[in-house]
Amino acid sequence: MIIRVDSKAPLPLVEQVRRGVRRAIAEKAVAPGDELPPVRQLAGDLGINLNTVARAYRELEREGLVTTARGRGTVVVARRTTRPVKPAALRAQLRDLLADAKLSGYSARAVRRLVLTEVERSVPARGRK
Repeated sequence: MIIRVDSKAPLPLVEQVRRGVRRAIAEKAVAPGDELPPVRQLAGDLGINLNTVARAYRELEREGLVTTARGRGTVVVARRTTRPVKPAALRAQLRDLLADAKLSGYSARAVRRLVLTEVERSVPARGRK
């Protein structure tokens, strides 16, 4: 599982860690039953405060994706969150991303190519899991 953080990015570090783990689960880089790196180890690897990683793990636990047990660590328990994203919220996120792309000078063709590439990579076709 590879997570990257950027201290200069506008997204808080805790959110970058949370999203990185979510992406690893969604992309099957980690599976239910897999142990995540200990908080201290991941914080050291990323060069961030261990409380940041601990908070990200707690948020993932509230979402139902992981569980943490003393002496056992943090373990992936689900492939799907217990709080699914509603279509309206997903559309709003997409509109924000499209606005960022437009303001960054990407053409509609380039955005379509990026989106299709990521959909093919991240979202399995029907019948495949």
